[in-house]
Amino acid sequence: MASGTPRIFVSHLSDTAVFDPNGDQVGRVRDLVAMLRVGNRPPTLLGLVVELSTRRRIFLPMTRVTGIQAGQVITTGVLNVRRFEQRPTERLVLGELLDRRVRLVDSGEEVTVLDVSVQQLPARRDWEIDRVYVRKGKAGTFRRAKGETLTVEWSAVTGFTLEEQGQGAESLLATFEQLRAADLANVLHHLSAKRRIEVAAALDDDRLADVLEELPEDDQIEILGKLQEERAADVLEAMDPDDAADLLSELPEDEQEKLLELMQPQDAADVRRLMAYEERTAGGLMTTEPIVLPPDATVADALARVRNPDLSPALAAQVYVCRPPDQTPTGKYLGTIHFQRLLRDPPFTLVGAMLDKDLQTLSPDTSLPEVTSFFATYDMVAAPVVDDSGSLLGAVTVDDVLDHLLPDDWRETEFHAAEVNPVHE
Repeated sequence: MASGTPRIFVSHLSDTAVFDPNGDQVGRVRDLVAMLRVGNRPPTLLGLVVELSTRRRIFLPMTRVTGIQAGQVITTGVLNVRRFEQRPTERLVLGELLDRRVRLVDSGEEVTVLDVSVQQLPARRDWEIDRVYVRKGKAGTFRRAKGETLTVEWSAVTGFTLEEQGQGAESLLATFEQLRAADLANVLHHLSAKRRIEVAAALDDDRLADVLEELPEDDQIEILGKLQEERAADVLEAMDPDDAADLLSELPEDEQEKLLELMQPQDAADVRRLMAYEERTAGGLMTTEPIVLPPDATVADALARVRNPDLSPALAAQVYVCRPPDQTPTGKYLGTIHFQRLLRDPPFTLVGAMLDKDLQTLSPDTSLPEVTSFFATYDMVAAPVVDDSGSLLGAVTVDDVLDHLLPDDWRETEFHAAEVNPVHE
């Protein structure tokens, strides 16, 4: 890039698309890698951590960046897809520098780092971190914190090399606010254990619940174990009951019981019920919260329930009709209505008059191979689970089946994919 290139604040680079010279997208920016230097000299920006479509995170040296403009990064087109491994001398800019408490050199006042800017040096290909955007005052929640903000030269602050306990995460999370839960889980997985816990603590219960469901088992246990017990119980309540049951089953029995006692009685009852079934059966796979309606509900009622944005696409694909009470596991199962059928009938039509009664149901003891065969035979994305008395217990969705068909460490494998051929030569 030519001399006099504009200063770029790193928060604006988060999730930026990375393109090759032909205009094909090769990935997205997940972080920046810098190396601190002695004497309070501005750090050198070594490169970008880029996440490919395969979820692999690779290192893109700044020498292979030909342009950063209009919300996009342009590369030379030559990528080394070897998995990124952080070296001891390197710092992740978003993951480790933001939210730090540092001091102004002149006054000694403690400030919080909200952002840093990078700029290419004139007549050179090197990049460095040149400015720091800070907020004066005590550390606090990102959106509630008050205090004067100012941008200073890197040399005007000190403390980046010190080990910090209790580092915040609000500014970091603000840069990843729009990420899907699975992508944020990938970010957390690649942070240090210390930062992973700090970031998890800063997430609200619902967001953390969604992210936990996407993390490898070891990360789930680590994060849950570092939360206060009351907070851990709240997060478990926010998780899908089947995911909460899977996570609790990995804990010692005394810890399981302690957390279950802290959960709301109804939420705990659902989880206990799921934990009573064998893991690789329909009962162990199912969720206890499908869409259930009485037979006198209308198509309009059903569509209103389907529109719930918190439902997964698989759960929203079917509505189950039961005689009251219309809650699992007490309602008498009458039949299923597929989403496409709801779109074909007038809004005032009663759901009891349009049931698919021929669809077979699964018993809670149905084995995983049988469940898999059922989905393949009938091209289903969800299926009702009914007990011997005819009561609806829950529903198994295709994503639950896939989770258990894949190797136990598939999430870990996805985050650390094996070597593949370079994407672009």
